[in-house]
Amino acid sequence: MSVRRLAANQPDSFAFTPENLEWAKGQIAKYPEGRQASAIIPLFWRAQKQVGGWLPEPAIRYVADMLGMDYIRALEVATFYTMFNLSPVGEHYVQLCGTTPCWLRGADELKEACRKHIGPEGQISADGKLSWLEVECLGACANAPMVQINDDYFEDLDAEKLGEIIEALRAGREVKPGPQNGRRSSEPLGGLTSLTTLEEGE
Repeated sequence: MSVRRLAANQPDSFAFTPENLEWAKGQIAKYPEGRQASAIIPLFWRAQKQVGGWLPEPAIRYVADMLGMDYIRALEVATFYTMFNLSPVGEHYVQLCGTTPCWLRGADELKEACRKHIGPEGQISADGKLSWLEVECLGACANAPMVQINDDYFEDLDAEKLGEIIEALRAGREVKPGPQNGRRSSEPLGGLTSLTTLEEGE
């Protein structure tokens, strides 16, 4: 795994909103005395969502203080897990699966669509709306190729369709997540091949 470093430009401070603070206390309370550090992953995740998709250094220290952890231990967690973004991302953060099933089904073309409609990988578009990154398997191999945009999966893509989705997001229009080729969930592309008729009496 490549070295992951904190962004050079950091906010001066971080604090959970009152709502998120109450939520965080509830997470911490799930763990027995002396094991509060086990709540670090959900607290980091909530902090990242509050900031807008990335985890700044003041947030790492804030969560460490909440959990009674040394800063270096919290930093080790933040830099190890790639689900935590250590630098700002666009309002719509595109994670593009480049693992074998998606690659075989056209992930390279999706990368070109991202470069065309967003810009270089790992950089925020000039309007601040979008950024993208190639990631490892997102677990939707039956619907390859696919991307995750913020919390939603967009599957069964081609370059043209991904471009349309990106431009719709940029314009503030709603987009429909899930398979983009008309199929439901991950049913066979050619339609159902079993359990297509009911037995007598069912």
